[in-house]
Amino acid sequence: MNIGSSKEALNLAGNFQTVYPAVGIHPNEHVQLGRESLLELRTLAMDPAVIAIGEIGLDYYRKTTPPDEQKYRFRTQLDLAAEMELPVIIHCRDAHSDTLKIVTDWQEQGGAKVNPGVFHSFSGDEADARAVIALGFYLGIAGQVTFPRNEGLRKLVAKMPEDRLLIETDAPFLAPQPQRGHRNEPAFVRYIAEEIATARKTTTDTIAQASTTNANNLFSWNY
Repeated sequence: MNIGSSKEALNLAGNFQTVYPAVGIHPNEHVQLGRESLLELRTLAMDPAVIAIGEIGLDYYRKTTPPDEQKYRFRTQLDLAAEMELPVIIHCRDAHSDTLKIVTDWQEQGGAKVNPGVFHSFSGDEADARAVIALGFYLGIAGQVTFPRNEGLRKLVAKMPEDRLLIETDAPFLAPQPQRGHRNEPAFVRYIAEEIATARKTTTDTIAQASTTNANNLFSWNY
C-alpha cells in the first residue's frame, strides 16, 4: 500500500457501494514519508469513504525499509489516524515487541484505546495475542490458519475471545489450503471461517456472524 494504491482504492470504492477503502503506506514500500507525502495522505484520509489508515506497521522479516524509517513512518501514521479519528490496520511481521511498544506509547499520548484497529494477518504467539487484545485491538485471521502445519494458530484462535476475531483474505496472497496455488479472493474467507469454527467447536455461521459484527463495530460500515 502506498499513495498511488491508496488513490486506486478510493477510485474503486467510488464504483462499488460495498467496497470500503483504507489509505496508508506499507512498511515495505520504498517511500519517504515527508511533509508533502504526509499532506497527500492526510487529504486522502479526509475522504468520507475512507474507513481506516493502513496497512501500516513494522516488518522485520524482509526489512526492505530500514527499521528506524519503518518506526518513524508507523508512528506518524498512527498520529494521523488519531487526528482523523480512524482505526488502523497494522502489519506486524517478526516485530511484535517493537510494534506493541510503539502502539502503547501512542495510546498513552492520546491515541485511540476504544476500537483502535486490527492486527492484520496475525502471526504472533499467545502472549502477543493477549497483549494485542489488552490494547483494544482485534486479531485478523487469514488463510494461514488453514495450513496443515499451523496447528499453533488454530489452538490460539480457539482460546481467544470471539468478540476480538476478524476474518480476512490478504488477497491476492495467503489463499486458504483448499485453494493453495490460486489467486486469493474474498469468496475464500468461508474456508477460514470453517477452520476457526472447527477449532472453536462451534458452527461456521456463528463465526461468520461474530466476524461481521466485529467488523461493523470496528469500521462502522453497517454492512
